Amino acid sequence: MEHSTLSPFAAWESFYVIVGSSSAALTGLQFVVIVLAADLKALRDVTTARAFATPTIVHFCAVLLMSAILSAPWQAPSSAAFGLGACGVVGVAYVVTVIRHARRQTEYAAVVADWVWHGVLPLIAYAALLVAAILLRRYAAPSLFVIGAAAVLLLFIGIHNAWDAVTYIALERQHRPDGGGR
Repeated sequence: MEHSTLSPFAAWESFYVIVGSSSAALTGLQFVVIVLAADLKALRDVTTARAFATPTIVHFCAVLLMSAILSAPWQAPSSAAFGLGACGVVGVAYVVTVIRHARRQTEYAAVVADWVWHGVLPLIAYAALLVAAILLRRYAAPSLFVIGAAAVLLLFIGIHNAWDAVTYIALERQHRPDGGGR
């Protein structure tokens, strides 16, 4: 019974090669952003980095992990579902932690868009991943589309948040009298 549900994984191989490769490359670029921010003294508090920089790396790495999980030669979909479900649970817990860090940091006054991109959208992505993982064995085709959408959403969240950080550091920082950053 489970063997017949393995075929949908193969159909997604190219998708996960593209998405996984993109997230790996973007993770490397985010490291460059962090080094530049540190060099410009734009991130002076570790809590701010935990709230606004580290989550971008985590989201890119989650996409890479999801891609690896779905590209592995599983004997049964339930094994892949377990890995994806664990990623969803850890992701939801991590987003709650990120929100706590964002509320505690004092260097940057978060606006509505920050809460949406750093809290709401990642929470939706990880929760959708968790639900799809739970339903994967029974409803493989729709679950794989939800998992794919969660991966793309996390990739776009990471791209948006990295861009937001770079533009903030490059543009907003120069307008502050103390030259301070986020």
